[in-house]
Amino acid sequence: MLGCLMQELGKSMSDDAQFTHAQMVRFDRVMSGPPERTWAVLADAGSLPGWYGTGHIEPHAGGAVELMGGHIKGIVTQWRPAERLAYTWNVYNPGDAVSPYPESYVTFTVTAVGDGTVLTLEHLPVLEQFVRLNAVGWHTYLDMVTAAVRGGPVESRDIYMKANARRYNVDLANPLG
Repeated sequence: MLGCLMQELGKSMSDDAQFTHAQMVRFDRVMSGPPERTWAVLADAGSLPGWYGTGHIEPHAGGAVELMGGHIKGIVTQWRPAERLAYTWNVYNPGDAVSPYPESYVTFTVTAVGDGTVLTLEHLPVLEQFVRLNAVGWHTYLDMVTAAVRGGPVESRDIYMKANARRYNVDLANPLG
């Protein structure tokens, strides 16, 4: 019976590993001040209401993540203050009980460098059709984090989004077109 199943599935099937590539968006951003200042913005959803919207990040591994009024939900997988924050990333449309998109992972690594900090953001996998739009969103987020860490005014999300949409050649009126 198993032999028939293997024949039906085709001769390309094998017990050997298959090697594939997942799309990823990564940023390395130099931030002013110590890692603790950057961490404070990353770990507190109330620090950037223009990005996070209504939501929270529970401060421990296993904690719930709910951002943008429930549009984004996940679970904290790593919580190492002033070093690393990682969580699952699930996108929900209004009214969805289950996300129609594959789960992905967001990792923020905070590293002291001289008198500043390098913030590395990695998001993977990203569906190929969303890579540039994803880059616009995360670039916008990092622009907002940078402004907050500096202690200056944080512009509205829309201002950053428009500038970054031009940078990545994304039409916000038709982002997947």
